[in-house]
Amino acid sequence: MGHDVTVADEFAGVVVAHFIVGNTYDYTNETWMNDINIASSSNIDGFALNVGADPWQPSRVQDAYDAAASFVGDFKLFISFDMTSLPCSESNDAILLRSYITNYTSHPNQLYVDGKQMVSTFSGENCTFGTTDFNQGWMNALKDGGLLDLSFIPAFFIPPATLPNVTVADGAFNWNAAWPEGDSDITFNSDSEYIANLGGRAYMASVSPWFFTHYGSNSYDKNFIYRGDDWLIAERWELLVQNMADISVVQIISWNDYGESHYVGPMEGSLAGSQAWTDGFDHQEWLTLMRLYPAMAEAPDPVGVPMNAAYTQDYLWAMAFLATPGNVVLTCGSTTETWQLSSGVSKLKLPLSSSCSVQASISKDGVTTLKLNPPGFDFSTNPPSYNFNAFVAGSSPLISTPPTSEKVINEQETRDDNAGAKARIPG
Repeated sequence: MGHDVTVADEFAGVVVAHFIVGNTYDYTNETWMNDINIASSSNIDGFALNVGADPWQPSRVQDAYDAAASFVGDFKLFISFDMTSLPCSESNDAILLRSYITNYTSHPNQLYVDGKQMVSTFSGENCTFGTTDFNQGWMNALKDGGLLDLSFIPAFFIPPATLPNVTVADGAFNWNAAWPEGDSDITFNSDSEYIANLGGRAYMASVSPWFFTHYGSNSYDKNFIYRGDDWLIAERWELLVQNMADISVVQIISWNDYGESHYVGPMEGSLAGSQAWTDGFDHQEWLTLMRLYPAMAEAPDPVGVPMNAAYTQDYLWAMAFLATPGNVVLTCGSTTETWQLSSGVSKLKLPLSSSCSVQASISKDGVTTLKLNPPGFDFSTNPPSYNFNAFVAGSSPLISTPPTSEKVINEQETRDDNAGAKARIPG
């Protein structure tokens, strides 16, 4: 089973970015890894992979899952069917959808929600899959098709008051709530309507920094903007953080939709004919701006993020004082590094990427002379509050030797407490 989050904590404030697979024709594993690294370092937990009808897209989706599996952290993925591209009028049209889902059911990087595989859509309210009703059509396509263990949270463009009748859905994604409805500031009103009509089912909220598209009638024939004034992205994030108790997942629109100008990732792959208004307009500083907000969403703290929190780096910092040569091992979870050191003072560091407990050991001539496993010396990627204080622990010396100290500085502005330890290492 893939990564699971539980409904008890509103899915732990999962934050994902909408990723257009249709723009990745020439992507390689290296390109996917670059995007995943950038997203993860910006406190984004995963990608919603928007898939369309191009026959090459399943291969790119497989590449994405392969890259996520080789990433050192825990990065999640799930499928979002673009029903403005995929056919859905006949019952056989569901075969492709079901194959996408079953291909990744057991993948370790598949996002699971409350024990069920996460699946979403863009649109789909006009899909019938051979029936006369879109709710029954989706029921036949997915759940009556044998996929009962799904958390289906689609973006159907329907009046919120009709959501109680959409029994196939385990929640709803409110795509259009990311922007103001007219010439006014952003509000939480549309979100509240959705939440009120979901009857306790999951709510996936949207956030977006911008919207501008400029295609003529000879292409996509869309030429309009949504209002982005008055600090749209900050105002929207603040609304989401204030209402996080009602939100299951936050989806950023988007990572790479260049045609609508709300991309926040690097400009890679196909630009979908948008070069006239996207060339030279890099948006990655939006990631810098936004990275603090997912932190608040995942770990709400009434005091807020400490000033200069971003100065810290995600490493376990250590110093080893050895009277004679030996091997030093630092471990935190699945990350382990070993150094063969000469006598004297050595500076060491270990990358931290997932929740774990710190351990250290010293060995000489094949004999372990010290083990350090201090209770409470833990690193967390999803702490309840900001605590950059130092945790200090010490080991009992095996023999009288010069002291060794280790210091761990935890993960930057959004994570658990900074921690330190002291150990005495035999010479």
